[in-house]
Amino acid sequence: MLVVVCPLIFRPIFKPKIWGGRRLETLLGKHLGTDEPVGESWEVADLENDQSVVRDGPASGRTLGQLVSEWGRDLVGRSPLFEGRFPLLIKFLDAHDHLSVQVHPDEAMARKLGGSVRVKNEAWYVLHAEPEGCIYRGFADRVTREDYVHAIEKGSAAELLKHIPVKTGQCYYLPSGTIHALGAGVVVAEVQTPSDVTYRVYDWGRSDPATGVGRELHIEQALECIRFEPDDGSQQERSHVASVWTTVTRVCTCDSFIIEQVRMVEGVEQQIPTGELMIWIMLEGRAEIGYKGGGQVATFGPGETVLIPAGLGDATIKTSTQCVWLEVTIPLPSDLADFPRPDRAVLNERSDEGLVQVNVPGRKNFKEEK
Repeated sequence: MLVVVCPLIFRPIFKPKIWGGRRLETLLGKHLGTDEPVGESWEVADLENDQSVVRDGPASGRTLGQLVSEWGRDLVGRSPLFEGRFPLLIKFLDAHDHLSVQVHPDEAMARKLGGSVRVKNEAWYVLHAEPEGCIYRGFADRVTREDYVHAIEKGSAAELLKHIPVKTGQCYYLPSGTIHALGAGVVVAEVQTPSDVTYRVYDWGRSDPATGVGRELHIEQALECIRFEPDDGSQQERSHVASVWTTVTRVCTCDSFIIEQVRMVEGVEQQIPTGELMIWIMLEGRAEIGYKGGGQVATFGPGETVLIPAGLGDATIKTSTQCVWLEVTIPLPSDLADFPRPDRAVLNERSDEGLVQVNVPGRKNFKEEK
């Protein structure tokens, strides 16, 4: 049955973890449904063994993988699929305890092993941090492979990493090959490419309470992936665009995704610029999306993630309170990328004459006054 293109909110997929806690419930309002420590809530996922299922609305019950096939460009627009899958994986992480010191596959490892081993570029946006909250990201000083093998053997694999205190609102990019760990007392929204392969090199000497056995390490694979150079741990430079009702702050830009923090005042109703895929990760406030197809409305609030399909069409957002969300998009080439650039010397010469002549393939030449 053909389903009208609509905003998508999925049922979260909860992942119990040895390092997890209860903050996904207390901070984000998630109903965890278990007494186990929960470390992750997968909000948008299209993997072999983990499929997001639409929670409600016209597409209720469908998986994200099904919608990728059924809606095609109406879902992803010009965004390329990631090895045939939806190009993003969105999560919330609650680190009650330190995560393992780990690395994700780089291009070389992904090509070598294939299958479900895919490049994993990710970013962490800090939603909450205790006073001692931190992350570990890259090496503090220059470290060779041999240096790190020795540190792993001594049980000091974390001591060579860059220790970075963090606070709410900061964002850190971790490209594949970056050695890292999320520190205790930190809750983040994670935006990443669709891969779930992690190589652990150190797990703080802990054992699984259920078995008394330490978790598996993947030292050989990790050493093939790690980039051995110092990392200053700096955040990317931010940029801001403001209007009367909205402020947009770019917090992360990479080849795989763009993350912007959007703040919108209470009581605003305006058009959503659809045409390309967007994901909104709601941090504060409540809002609704109205869209064509019977005057339907999708409401959402803190801790919810909304996938806005490229083909949604005539849609509006209306805020009930002041709202803050993360907007995630896929970087796309400019429509002018294939046009040849005019020679700079020619431009300078024409500029001196007071005119600039522009040659555009397939169009008549035209002149602009200086």
